Amino acid sequence: MKAVVKFAAGPANVELRDVPEPTPGPGQALLEVIYTGVCGTDLHVMHDEYKLHLPVVMGHEVLGRVIGVGPDADPAWVGRRVVVETFFRCCERCEMCRAGRRNMCENRESIGSFRDGGFAERLVVPTLNLHAVPDNVPDELAALAEPLACTCHALILRSSIKAGSRVLVTGPGPMGYLAAQVARASGGQVTLAGIPKDAERLAGLAGTGIETTVETPPEMAYDVAIECSGSGPGAGNAMRATKRGGSYIQVGIFGRDVTVPLDILILRELVMTAGFSHSPRAWDLALDLMGREVIDLRPAVGTIFPIGEWKQALDAITDGKTMKVLIDPRR
Repeated sequence: MKAVVKFAAGPANVELRDVPEPTPGPGQALLEVIYTGVCGTDLHVMHDEYKLHLPVVMGHEVLGRVIGVGPDADPAWVGRRVVVETFFRCCERCEMCRAGRRNMCENRESIGSFRDGGFAERLVVPTLNLHAVPDNVPDELAALAEPLACTCHALILRSSIKAGSRVLVTGPGPMGYLAAQVARASGGQVTLAGIPKDAERLAGLAGTGIETTVETPPEMAYDVAIECSGSGPGAGNAMRATKRGGSYIQVGIFGRDVTVPLDILILRELVMTAGFSHSPRAWDLALDLMGREVIDLRPAVGTIFPIGEWKQALDAITDGKTMKVLIDPRR
């Protein structure tokens, strides 16, 4: 089968290869991959900026259909359309695992970095990781379940947005847009902020129930600030825009040390929270929001590339001009 493989250290050492089709073991399912989303983490994997085990098939935001199961796996999964939790294996013994926080397991092995992922025609994962997709959710929207679950984990389970709160989201990329939609579904009055180069992207989000701006947010105008740009200036603007006693939520990953005005946290007694990856409950929340159609996901979908154009897919998220990029391994 065809798969995009990171086969050695160095950004040039990624290529489309013919690899053996995987076979499901005990408690595992074999998926035909429908779409896999391209994430900034995939760029980090490509450039050796993320812990990984080589060689590995990249990709972790997977939508697929179960076409087989291994021993001791429930055959009722066969034929179902599913999305996939990314942790292939956690130790289940550490303090974090025992507290139900598998995303914090120091020994977790995720697909796309430590185990073969979804930039491939087929994928094997534990049935424990599967979540059935509501029938009314089309494929291209269901493929957003993983980043939406991450957003629900950070904004709903790790933080709280009260109805009527004025909410600022900085960074109008896919995660920023999803955060804005989840905040709106939580009852917030949401403004999504970018910089002047984001004007075209923000114009495409008109009519989604969210205010947009390319202006620097005013000081102390918001009850909640959600930082999704992963930039130092974005974080600084978000902190300055938060009222006394407000909440600051970090969603974007910087990938490096940045300078931010932390004295604001003290002087305004802000509550600072963050969320890494996802939890099983977050997947339930994400799929419920999808199934009830209370969030508008269509503007978050960008270009869909065939697997043979994987380089163009990664380049598309590098230039920041498109929304969520998907790879279709079936063509």
